[in-house]
Amino acid sequence: MAEIIEMPKMTDTMTEGVLVAWHKKVGDKVKAGDILAEVETDKATMELESYFDGYLLYIGVEAGSTVAIGQLVAIIGKQDEDITPILEKYSKKVDKSTVSQEVAAEAPISAAAVNTAQQAHSQEVLVGATVGVAVASDDRIKASPLAKALAKEKGIELSSIVGTGEGGRIIKRDIESFKPAAPIIEMVPPASVLEAGPYVDVPLTQMRKTIARRLSESKNTAPHYYLTMAIRMDKAAEFREQIKNDSGTKISYNDMIIKAAALALKKHPKVNASWLGESIRQYNYYNIGMAVAMEEGLIVPVIKNADAKGLIEISNEARLLSEKARNKQLQPQEYQGNTFTISNLGMYGIEEFTAIINPPDVCILAVGAINEQPVVENGQITIGKIMKVTLSCDHRVVDGAVGSEFLQTLKYLLENPIRMLL
Repeated sequence: MAEIIEMPKMTDTMTEGVLVAWHKKVGDKVKAGDILAEVETDKATMELESYFDGYLLYIGVEAGSTVAIGQLVAIIGKQDEDITPILEKYSKKVDKSTVSQEVAAEAPISAAAVNTAQQAHSQEVLVGATVGVAVASDDRIKASPLAKALAKEKGIELSSIVGTGEGGRIIKRDIESFKPAAPIIEMVPPASVLEAGPYVDVPLTQMRKTIARRLSESKNTAPHYYLTMAIRMDKAAEFREQIKNDSGTKISYNDMIIKAAALALKKHPKVNASWLGESIRQYNYYNIGMAVAMEEGLIVPVIKNADAKGLIEISNEARLLSEKARNKQLQPQEYQGNTFTISNLGMYGIEEFTAIINPPDVCILAVGAINEQPVVENGQITIGKIMKVTLSCDHRVVDGAVGSEFLQTLKYLLENPIRMLL
């Protein structure tokens, strides 16, 4: 019997993926474990494996297409097996769920548009009741209820759109991607228009969509406040140089901050927590997420149990995870499970900034550059290496005094780095 392969949920936050490339073509023999295709998720590009032996009988989406979780991707079965009943059954399943899937999509719409879509759906069910699916008469344009509602809301004529759904049906993505033909201008535009110049609309990647959604949710739901502290890094610089001379390993300041943060969390468990709505969960492990910049956006690989690891071990692991992140090779277990996050822009010369909390954490530490500045020491002015850090806190969980005490411990450890070894 032929087996259906649907788009799986490859990450905890994935709602859809882009099928980047097929590694097999229709007619190819496949075995369980063979790589069928590459899928770009909101976190990384991952491999879609076959779970069955047989022949690839059907490919449901083209390379480059955006695919929702649960959407038909491929069919594997015996050579020359008739898959028509499966396609017909799946087509009916998709048709019946069109409205609910489109309303649940990430793009927000107004309540009025949803109401209109529901009313249109009721009318469409009556029209298509005799055949069980939505059909179009000669004088009615085939379009999903949500597509009709969105078109009405945006003032778009359905007759000017070519549908890409089943049988040429107009669906939500056709409305969103529709661009009216530019009018012919026979007069010279004003100087302001000429000076504006051309522009480029850059399509959103799955990662960028997820970043936008998650950080918007974080900023809009978690009441942020910010605590900034200056830390002297003279001893940290000396300690770093000593480790390099003794072991031949070059650790970064960020490696030291990761270790210090994990140890500080052990003393301040209220910072190592998540907001659950009806309760606050405090973790007994200390997993530090480190924001890594990529062309598509940010991803946060996680150093697990950082409190129990040495600086050299943290350095090696951080370097490996950063490389895998930039090559989009991270596996889910390598970017999940963070209890605290660090975002470091010091290498860009940024002296001070604030960061948005990375759920499910309740705090994030923004780290600036280390600069030489005049400081007063024992009544004398001297030059010191100063680094500013800013802790963004979720006030539902972390009060000001708690966040301040955490920063004091972090400062003490970085200004006395030998303490991180005790």
